[in-house]
Amino acid sequence: MDIRDAIRLAARAVTAQRLRSFLTLLGIAVGIASVILLTSIGEGIHRYVLGEFTQFGTNVVTIAPGKTKTGGAPSGLPSSARPLTLEDAQALGRLPNVVAVTPNVRGNAEVQGNGRTRRTLISGVNADSATVFRLTARSGQYLPDDDAGSARAFVVLGAKLKDELFGPDNALGQRIRIGGLQFRVIGIMEAKGQFLGIDLDDTAFIPAARAQELFNREGVDEINVAVAEGAPSAAVASQIRRHLIERHGREDFTIVTQEEMLKTLSNILNVLTMAVGALGGISLLVGGVGIVTIMTIAVTERTSEIGLLVALGARRRTILGLFLGEAIALSAIGGALGLLLGFGLAQLIHLLVPALPVHTPISFVLLAEGVAIAIGLAAGVLPARRAAGLDPVEALRSE
Repeated sequence: MDIRDAIRLAARAVTAQRLRSFLTLLGIAVGIASVILLTSIGEGIHRYVLGEFTQFGTNVVTIAPGKTKTGGAPSGLPSSARPLTLEDAQALGRLPNVVAVTPNVRGNAEVQGNGRTRRTLISGVNADSATVFRLTARSGQYLPDDDAGSARAFVVLGAKLKDELFGPDNALGQRIRIGGLQFRVIGIMEAKGQFLGIDLDDTAFIPAARAQELFNREGVDEINVAVAEGAPSAAVASQIRRHLIERHGREDFTIVTQEEMLKTLSNILNVLTMAVGALGGISLLVGGVGIVTIMTIAVTERTSEIGLLVALGARRRTILGLFLGEAIALSAIGGALGLLLGFGLAQLIHLLVPALPVHTPISFVLLAEGVAIAIGLAAGVLPARRAAGLDPVEALRSE
């Protein structure tokens, strides 16, 4: 049979029972739309979370005090681990392929200025933190490159914190009190947003040594190292490990590269995206059952037609191909309808809720349509084989 005749017969069979075909198409379309919508939301969240991490660079190595053991929680016993110090940070700055190093001392304290008081996050860092975390001052300047042991009492305010304390007034040069210490405002940061639940716009940046004095600490919470572009973070991390072991006498610290963190996070988000996509795929199975049902009914209704085709010389594989083609046509058209529906709903959600990231990769679109066609092929096999296996004489006798 000519391929054009086969396509014409399949199209005629689909349009002969419009309502029944539409309901079958709808089952596939709803399944595809569910997959597209859920995976679009999942992929959008994936990109959003990774974007939040990478806005501070992808070449950052973080060193935290204390060795993290695999399998088991902290024992609660006193630790003799040596804390990380400002001197450790200075020593790491002399290693090859290290661009910038900043210690980090964090805590909460009351900030008083312009007759107002606000409790907020205080971040003790140094001048290199602007390079490490890609921070930019909107007005004034960032922390100067003072010696760690004699850093001046300067503070740089986050954009939100400045508005809360000074409103539209100029804050540069003003004196504020943080805890029991006085600082002079020398800069206001560009709005940066939140990172891992920390509002950087509601943060005061002061020298690390001043933060140690403020919170009465000897060590630092962590040390962040910016690695040169193109240099392997793993190799730099190994150098840092060897250098700190020489200084401390043992490995009483934990090193995490941002590459490792991003890779782990990306794997987790990929699993979640596939999981929500699989939930939408359940609807596709329902649509496949609908195709099996409709094609089985079609074989029963068209028994005499099948017998006539066989009697006229049609091969059994031709009969098989006709019914498989009809099933594939139903699923393909339903898949295309589902793609339009899913993509439209995803864009509508993005317009109604701009904060919810939605992204539909072309690979998902092609995969969803391919899955729809595969389901149609699989669902049509049994009815098509039954049609091809009918005895022509018995088929011609049926009404």
